[in-house]
Amino acid sequence: MWYGRVALRRLQRIAVAPLSVGSSLTRAAQREMSSLPRVYITRQIPPEGLRILRESGQVQFDIWDSDDVPVPRKELLKKVKGVDGLVCVLTEKIDAELLDAAGPNLKVLSTMSVGFDHLSLEELKKRRIRVGYTPDVLTDAVAELTVALLLTTSRRLVEATHEAKTGGWGTWRTLWLCGYELANSTVGILGLGRIGVAIAERLKPFKVKKFIYTDVAPRPELARMIDAEYVSMDELARQSDFLAVCCALTPETKEICNKDLFSKMKNTSIFINTSRGGVVHQEDLYEALSSGQIAGAGLDVTVPEPLPTSHPLFTLKNCVILPHIASASYTTRNAMSALAANNLLLGLKGEPMIKELKL
Repeated sequence: MWYGRVALRRLQRIAVAPLSVGSSLTRAAQREMSSLPRVYITRQIPPEGLRILRESGQVQFDIWDSDDVPVPRKELLKKVKGVDGLVCVLTEKIDAELLDAAGPNLKVLSTMSVGFDHLSLEELKKRRIRVGYTPDVLTDAVAELTVALLLTTSRRLVEATHEAKTGGWGTWRTLWLCGYELANSTVGILGLGRIGVAIAERLKPFKVKKFIYTDVAPRPELARMIDAEYVSMDELARQSDFLAVCCALTPETKEICNKDLFSKMKNTSIFINTSRGGVVHQEDLYEALSSGQIAGAGLDVTVPEPLPTSHPLFTLKNCVILPHIASASYTTRNAMSALAANNLLLGLKGEPMIKELKL
């Protein structure tokens, strides 16, 4: 826990102080509270993070107290005025307009996410605002969901469930709802980091024959952990029976999964994306799926989010789409909120964050 006993006792003293207007203790407590750094939280984050902030005695904070509806932009621009710290999630665009609205007091931004494509890093760097983020704590949850999505897509479980519910389950048929096995397959990973390694570790017991990967450069230490071979992007497409996308969204990776990639893949290949929707050219993916260029796709991320229900990808039986839930376990989301809270508190004290994005 990242708070001092003195600070906690101070917060408790403030909390129990009588509310009499004439009380000097109340006035002192109010002055003490008003002198604390101001923080705005853009979403109702899981309880562990809020508990850490409340018990720290180091900040006063305001919060958009909803988990269902993002804070409206107009409200956000008003609420950040004069704050010292900001806790956000990936639905809030942190750009020059917002930073101008916040003003010069803003020194620390803590995002409850591993991705940072919603942040204008150049603007943050220019204004010397420190940035905390939450990698690593969601590795297991994302890897588990990726494997679940891969199996759901390759073995056509959504189709099968629909057939069972709607009366399509008739007599046994030799090739009805057949899918593709992991046994003796080649699994490709686009962007080999901790999540890619964790996915491969979970897939090994399925008797995968070979793991291959591509990245901006070979990553021998991580590759050795899963006995993976570094290949070119073209070879990744050609060899992979299952292709899992794990790379960050950057200007270099934007729509890197496009017609060129899909045209080189086997027509029995399964494409899985649990990274960011922006790495995929969705129109090209639709064409690859609808024409039979590839066998299927499982997506946890799209552009935009939520994806409109009228989008053509929803019309395809061989495309499974989830509502960005890769890190959605109680354990992981609480760990993310705790890390975001601790990053914020450490940053406001001028100390090294647990996980800081170096700008």
